[in-house]
Amino acid sequence: MSDTTATVPAPRRRDTRETLLFGGVYGAVLASSLVAALGEYGHTSRADRGEDALWVLVTAFASALAHGYAHVIAERGPHRRWESLRVLVDEWPLVAAVLPSVIILAGAAWGWWPADGVEGPAFLLNITLLFVLGVVTARWSRRSWVRALLVGVADALLGVVVVVANAVIH
Repeated sequence: MSDTTATVPAPRRRDTRETLLFGGVYGAVLASSLVAALGEYGHTSRADRGEDALWVLVTAFASALAHGYAHVIAERGPHRRWESLRVLVDEWPLVAAVLPSVIILAGAAWGWWPADGVEGPAFLLNITLLFVLGVVTARWSRRSWVRALLVGVADALLGVVVVVANAVIH
């Protein structure tokens, strides 16, 4: 008589650092690209900025869902009951990294600052986030401060290249 019950293997858990850094970088680049796309349309009223903030937030959730879904498909196999949901929830850093841009756009909609020209500060904030993430990862890798700062600059510049490429493509 054979045993028909199979042991369900534990799926690969991503390292917390990996999850935070991937989501942070992906979210910052996504937010920069979305805000750059918004700048092309020239809508700068307070009402438009409110819609822009909502659009960026919904796009971030859709991107996180798509990325999590891709992980579920790529790692398909016998999993525990709620494992697929956990994989989707692990995408929260992507959404969190987009929130500063959403706040900048929403702040313009709420009259905290002028609605015209918020793309620049949002872009600068996201490039700064990429710089900080580069420095943090380099320091975690035990690089000197000078090297870590150079890595941060390189990561920020790479982010600029990706955002500009996205803007040119669209």
